[in-house]
Amino acid sequence: MLKSIFNEEIRKDVLNRINSLQPESKAQWGKMTVAQMVKHCRLCDEYYFGNVPVSRSFLGRIVGRHAIGAILKNEESVMGRNAPTGRQFKVSDTNLNFPAERENWKQVVTRYSTYSQDSFVHWFFGKLSQQQLGELIYKHCDHHLRQFGV
Repeated sequence: MLKSIFNEEIRKDVLNRINSLQPESKAQWGKMTVAQMVKHCRLCDEYYFGNVPVSRSFLGRIVGRHAIGAILKNEESVMGRNAPTGRQFKVSDTNLNFPAERENWKQVVTRYSTYSQDSFVHWFFGKLSQQQLGELIYKHCDHHLRQFGV
């Protein structure tokens, strides 16, 4: 079984890695600053709790099932660098308060301990079981934490 954000030990590890981020952390790829990345991840996580409305993607309806299969294939499969981001999750703000953004993200990640939906319809990948969703969320967090070297 793959790592999942719904696993308490994995979630603690993600929170420790988030704590390791610093305002001066530099991206190893991509265009976002560390504060923009943290806000992006928080927005994505808020989406899984139903707080960010997003319509299904036409392209996702065509290739989403194939794409999620490739991402969740095994522990070594990762999200591609510079993978496209849904417009609702793009962050271009330049005057962000990094410590506040980091704290907000940690609070949302902590809430996964009480996540109770059995399934979720993702804007790109379509219907995911709770297990698939937990694995996807972990891989997304891991992707961006690796992006900033933690």
